[in-house]
Amino acid sequence: MSGDQSRPILVTGAAGFIGAALVQRLLKRGDRVIGIDNLNSYYDPSLKQARLQTIEAMAPQGAWRFERLALDDGTALMELFAGERPRVVVNLAAQAGVRYSLENPAAYIQSNLVGFGHILEGCRHHGTEHLVYASSSSVYGGNRNLPFHEQQPVNHPVSLYAASKKANELMAHTYSHLYQLPATGLRFFTVYGPWGRPDMAPMLFAKAILAGKPIRVFNHGKMQRDFTYIDDIVEGVLRCCDKPASANPDFDPLAPDPATAAAPHRVFNIGNNEPTPLMRFIEVMEQALGTTAIKDFQPMQPGDVVATAADTTALEAWVGFKPYTPIETGVECFARWYRQYYAV
Repeated sequence: MSGDQSRPILVTGAAGFIGAALVQRLLKRGDRVIGIDNLNSYYDPSLKQARLQTIEAMAPQGAWRFERLALDDGTALMELFAGERPRVVVNLAAQAGVRYSLENPAAYIQSNLVGFGHILEGCRHHGTEHLVYASSSSVYGGNRNLPFHEQQPVNHPVSLYAASKKANELMAHTYSHLYQLPATGLRFFTVYGPWGRPDMAPMLFAKAILAGKPIRVFNHGKMQRDFTYIDDIVEGVLRCCDKPASANPDFDPLAPDPATAAAPHRVFNIGNNEPTPLMRFIEVMEQALGTTAIKDFQPMQPGDVVATAADTTALEAWVGFKPYTPIETGVECFARWYRQYYAV
């Protein structure tokens, strides 16, 4: 990576699933990292604290600093930017979850819109060389044209969470255009693995299966997801960090490409490009845990989508990497971690 190597990388959402895994990779390769997280109670904060303890245990002296901070606290965030002047910012902090956005939309507006605005202002005023930020496969909404690729329009979100991520892409593009801030948006597809989020299917499934309780299977199991293993996600993020977005020299305003711009802004899918039927995923989970699931088949949930599948051609062309971990390998690693962490 070019630029002033003495300046740190700022990772927001550093106690989160993806954030904590990324921080560890950055520290292992010798970067200095500042992490922020508000440690909210959307899910069990003790899991977030355990992730932070794992980071503390492996961080070289002086290479890691953590601040408990919310993105919507603009004053505190600007003070941090002014003091540290991060050369790269990886924004992974967000109010996550599709279903929760149906119940508590205000949380998404504060974190994902107001908070992201503060991140953009911090980058703009303090010489950040590259902003990498989390978008989501949910921006594709009710699109049934699989696999999803970045040239497709994303104008029909079906949850406020998805709408907030689409808004982030628009906001970042505007800052790239107005202030020449290189920014890369990454559309993550169903991330799973050790240290995962308790509100997501793998953790919910494992907990219920091992307790002999039913798992809820939505749309009567007729779903598919592009399950993407955490190590693949982190590798993709790292490579994108090291290659700041640039303007597309062939950008045509008469036929605009939604994934690139005349400004230094790019958007990429990060998915396993191997969509898995939900029932197959459950079968692999059963094998890894050695127990058969009791299945409670339910109708489709509001705000949910039937299928996701990522076209990762653009990511591979840009950074020479595409996710590759098969679910059999990833679920086995997850199940081993789950049994060890929860002592079950």
